[in-house]
Amino acid sequence: MAGLLLAAGGGRRLGGRPKALLPYRGRPLVENAVRVLREAGCGPVHVVLGASAPEVRERADLAGCTVVDNPDWAEGMGSSLRAGLASLAGTGASAVLVSLVDQPGIGPAAVTRVREAYRSPASLAAAAYDGERGHPVLFGAERWADIAATATGDKGARVHLARHVGELVLVECGDVAEAFDIDTPPDLARLS
Repeated sequence: MAGLLLAAGGGRRLGGRPKALLPYRGRPLVENAVRVLREAGCGPVHVVLGASAPEVRERADLAGCTVVDNPDWAEGMGSSLRAGLASLAGTGASAVLVSLVDQPGIGPAAVTRVREAYRSPASLAAAAYDGERGHPVLFGAERWADIAATATGDKGARVHLARHVGELVLVECGDVAEAFDIDTPPDLARLS
């Protein structure tokens, strides 16, 4: 089970501060997200960078990760998802867990629950919080081509998920995680 961390955003609503480098427990936020994927049993872990990629590489410890540069990061999450899925070709992974760098309230317990929903390379599962779909999301390898073909703008995998809603397994995680995003300056208080 591969882990794919989307960490390319430029933090436009945070005044242009890249989310990957936001301080969290004394280290860059991206390191926390990588740790969560690893502790939940994901390997290999691929990290997609975009905004300030050279600075993130310099300041964050991403040892053991495959770091993917997304030159098209400004187009939205879809381009990062495509770049990350492309980087997994040839790894032998039968599925990938996709997580977002700006959700530090989601820890290994939630990621492990979603990982355990894997049944086959056609699997499709997502964490749910009070019944609402969230992250992380699990995509069996048989789905990657269709997801990449439909991932545009900031939609990410929403088109694929909407087309296959009847196949999606929702895994309730609201009792072990908080699915907040760090998007705006007031959200920064949640990092302390």
